[in-house]
Amino acid sequence: MSRPEALEPLFRSLHTVKGVGDKLAALLTRFFGAPDGQEAIVLDVLMHMPSGVVDRRRQVGIAEAYLNQIVTLKLHIDRHQPPPRGKPHIPHRVFAHDDTGDIQLVFFRAQGGWVEKSLPVGEERYVSGQIGFFNGEKQITHPDYVVEADKFATLPLVEPVYPLTNGLSSKALAKLVRQAVDAVPTLPEWIDAGTMASRKWPSFADAMRMVHLPTSPDEAELWSPARQRLAYDEYLAGQITLQLIRSTTVSARGVARAFTGRLTEKVSSLLPFSLTDGQKLALDEIFADLKAPDRMSRLLQGDVGSGKTVVALMAMAAMAESGAQSALMAPTELLASQHFRTIQPIAEAAGLGIVLLTGKMPAAQRRAALAGLADGSIHIAVGTHALFQSDIEFKDLGLTVVDEQHRFGVHQRLALSDKGKHTDLLVMTATPIPRTLVLTHFGDMAVSVLREKPRGRQPIDTAVLSINDYPRVVARLQARLAEGAQAYWVCPLVEESEALEVVSAEDRFAELQKVFGLDVALVHGRMSAAAKQEVMARFKANEIKLLVATTVIEVGVDVPNATIMIIEHAERFGLAQLHQLRGRVGRGSQRSACLLLYKDPVSETARARLETIKSTEDGFEIAEKDLELRGQGDLLGTRQSGMPGYRLAVPDVHRHLLEFAHDDAKALLARNPGLTGEEGEAARLLLYLFRKHLAIPLIRAG
Repeated sequence: MSRPEALEPLFRSLHTVKGVGDKLAALLTRFFGAPDGQEAIVLDVLMHMPSGVVDRRRQVGIAEAYLNQIVTLKLHIDRHQPPPRGKPHIPHRVFAHDDTGDIQLVFFRAQGGWVEKSLPVGEERYVSGQIGFFNGEKQITHPDYVVEADKFATLPLVEPVYPLTNGLSSKALAKLVRQAVDAVPTLPEWIDAGTMASRKWPSFADAMRMVHLPTSPDEAELWSPARQRLAYDEYLAGQITLQLIRSTTVSARGVARAFTGRLTEKVSSLLPFSLTDGQKLALDEIFADLKAPDRMSRLLQGDVGSGKTVVALMAMAAMAESGAQSALMAPTELLASQHFRTIQPIAEAAGLGIVLLTGKMPAAQRRAALAGLADGSIHIAVGTHALFQSDIEFKDLGLTVVDEQHRFGVHQRLALSDKGKHTDLLVMTATPIPRTLVLTHFGDMAVSVLREKPRGRQPIDTAVLSINDYPRVVARLQARLAEGAQAYWVCPLVEESEALEVVSAEDRFAELQKVFGLDVALVHGRMSAAAKQEVMARFKANEIKLLVATTVIEVGVDVPNATIMIIEHAERFGLAQLHQLRGRVGRGSQRSACLLLYKDPVSETARARLETIKSTEDGFEIAEKDLELRGQGDLLGTRQSGMPGYRLAVPDVHRHLLEFAHDDAKALLARNPGLTGEEGEAARLLLYLFRKHLAIPLIRAG
């Protein structure tokens, strides 16, 4: 089914919009994160929500304009005072007045005479901006708007403020927004009339107009009827999609598998430790799914190091007993090879054929691997999503295991190619995901949870200290390193930023070098991969005692001898991040310590975060708290990774709408599974609007 005609104006490339050239189009495509090879479209602008509103409705005389207020004044322009020649740092001042007093307009580095042109002496202009004081005189530095008296209507009195990117001005974006709002067609309503009336919600088009072009600040507020309606629409589109995936994946008949237990027992006897109760329980659930005729669609959650890979290996061994093959998919080649190294020795000792497929494989090796997959002699293939490329043929692929590192969203599940379509699916995640998020992102999956830490993991003592205790911290660290310990020291930035006054990794490294000399090294994200690996290898080999790092060490670093984690400016990190970082220690047999250094003043939220980390090591408790403190987009890393992050819904404010959307989507598909008739037509439009059209082919007739 092709895209509904009515939506065409919203799917036009921004390139075709008046005033958008190649450079701006490319910038917008990057900024809106359009899918590979596609340009940003009008719809992207529409879905880019304002982060706040500037209210310029206060029109007063100069005498009633107070410090830091945003006002709109009608001024008479008296004279200009340009900076003296050769002194460009002195600002250009414009003196003006109204009946109640005097004011100066200040412009820094104003070359080219444009200030004189826009504020001609002797004329009147409307000027809008924030009032400041200088030497007892009122002034506006760089007014936001200067308009001629007869063009007052062009001055936006209530102006939404948008997140911007380098090279995109708010003026340019505002122009695009106006065009995007005008392009919204009249659409059939997908929300039933009773709900609309009881919640006093506007139509989709009106809601977009109120949010982007508000006549009063309340129209654009997060809890305004307009914004609530749009948040609900976004949730509803997501929930209909998940319901469709669920009905397809579960009803697409799987295969009822039978197991002998021969290989799983072998694998389990080869493991260096016995399975935890949590692992046994998860395996029972997985085996029950595999034996049933429906397809398995299960999410396996467990903190870093809780032994998910072992569970996956057991499931893959069981698959081999039933005569079928398995694929283990990781998000990067690095993680794929890490998984391979973990399971290869055990798999091979148990008599399982296993192969790692990477992009850099020599051709002959690749040919042998492909032959083994095609004739069934290889039972397990490990790799990235490249495992599903067209030249790879499995003899009988029965199980797909995806290590998602929260990069594997609904879209990716829809796009699992035909090879993986009818296989049982196990998705592993190290991000403890609270119940509400499971509903939004994995509503179509059953969930198994590994709560215990693996045996031998030591509890971590966590303390919170002010950076003023720096000398004490360093002295204590000297003593511990002298006893043979190793430590991490994490900083938020690479180089110092004046605006934030945050000590950067480079500065801290220089300071610590004075004390620790050659025992300390630095690793950060701007270094080449080879340089990073070299430093990490030296740290692992205990040639370096102290590693100063930015957050590059969050994932996948395993140095059992490192028992101390110091996190500087801990108040600047999110909870999930602090939890991940702390998880880098406590991997050996000694007790470990984590020290959170903060700098005053600390916000309430940051204080609550530090308290939470100090009081618990349970990833799930931390995730629930994190959700409460800052909303779900960041928690799943969606803002960066292009997972179905929300653009219109803000979970803290709109979370109650998610449950409604979940129930409404279920009811809709129970009532009208083929999405037919007017109601179905409207729902299909909704799916296109929120780019969930990949789900449309899943709508089954009747």
